Amino acid sequence: MGTTTMGVKLDDATRERIKSAASRIDRTPHWLIKQAIFNYLEKLENDETLPELPALLSGAANESDDASEPTEEPYQPFLEFAEQILPQSVSRAAITAAWRRPETDAVPMLLEQARLPQPLGEQAHKLAYQLAEKLRNQKTASGRAGMVQSLLQEFSLSSQEGVALMCLAEALLRIPDKATRDALIRDKISNGNWQSHIGRSPSLFVNAATWGLLFTGKLVSTHNETSLSRSLNRIIGKSGEPLIRKGVDMAMRLMGEQFVTGETIAEALANARKLEEKGFRYSYDMLGEAALTAADAQAYMVSYQQAIHAIGKASNGRGIYEGPGISIKLSALHPRYSRAQYDRVMEELYPRLKSLTLLARQYDIGINIDAEEADRLEISLDLLEKLCFEPELAGWNGIGFVIQAYQKRCPVCH
Repeated sequence: MGTTTMGVKLDDATRERIKSAASRIDRTPHWLIKQAIFNYLEKLENDETLPELPALLSGAANESDDASEPTEEPYQPFLEFAEQILPQSVSRAAITAAWRRPETDAVPMLLEQARLPQPLGEQAHKLAYQLAEKLRNQKTASGRAGMVQSLLQEFSLSSQEGVALMCLAEALLRIPDKATRDALIRDKISNGNWQSHIGRSPSLFVNAATWGLLFTGKLVSTHNETSLSRSLNRIIGKSGEPLIRKGVDMAMRLMGEQFVTGETIAEALANARKLEEKGFRYSYDMLGEAALTAADAQAYMVSYQQAIHAIGKASNGRGIYEGPGISIKLSALHPRYSRAQYDRVMEELYPRLKSLTLLARQYDIGINIDAEEADRLEISLDLLEKLCFEPELAGWNGIGFVIQAYQKRCPVCH
């Protein structure tokens, strides 16, 4: 595959002229520049007369007289990096161009796409209302699930308190040390308006939890205030926060369990069986962080292989649409998954991605490439493009790709 051989700096006006000219013929600026180079090169090779040559040749003659004087080449610090940039297709160039698109351009386009014809809009609103009403009125589940359901109904995600609880529910499951957990509890609980929720729920558990959160919020919010005595702060620091941490930790872990299907693939598959019988479909995500070492990457690779075998056997030939699938995180498969390590990613990470995809195809289960940080989208698309053109995967539609919906590039990724 060819690479860019020159880095040429152009002013904004020239760039706009090239972009405008390319759009008129439905091509990218990269294509237009490349064609111009080829046309000019062909004329030179055929000894055709060019109006620019006389001036250039006379300048070259003058330079030969001063050949004894050494000339210093201008230093271009980013030239080597620029030479690694690969030519882009029309669709890929559109994605790159949308990365930092002004909001004044992006928002009107999204608003236009979000508008539905009036009959269809009314139909969607009616269906959404019916679903919400049915969920609100259905009998509350019993046991631990019922308590969490009532708590979530009271503290909705549209409120500051609900968002704080959701942050805690997810984050506390991942934080191993006490100091960081205490800091997170102080941050998320101390500013909540918990008084407004007292007595509003018919659930004794929710009201008790609200009083606890109110008391906890008052307790931790005074941690750095000078209005109370230092002795009270010492009491909070030595005995209050461990007690708070334990109580909030237990409540949040109880909530977190409602959003994690299982701690292992086998447990998740077993827990999902009842809902699958009702028509629900699952794509299993192996929760974890990015690999920091080669050993981490190898461990994640083995975990993904084991998960694909387990999910594939559970799918039992139902196919990519009717059966379960798996989501994989590319940053878990290589410790240096970044643009600066492009060659290593293609040489070391890609074979692992291909191996997992081929294994998923053996079982005919879907495999999704999970979303990464925004600056990794381009390299993720390079891996996806290479994977989709593998002869061994021709005709198979089981490859999926996840992108953050809030990115400005998302609307052109199709």
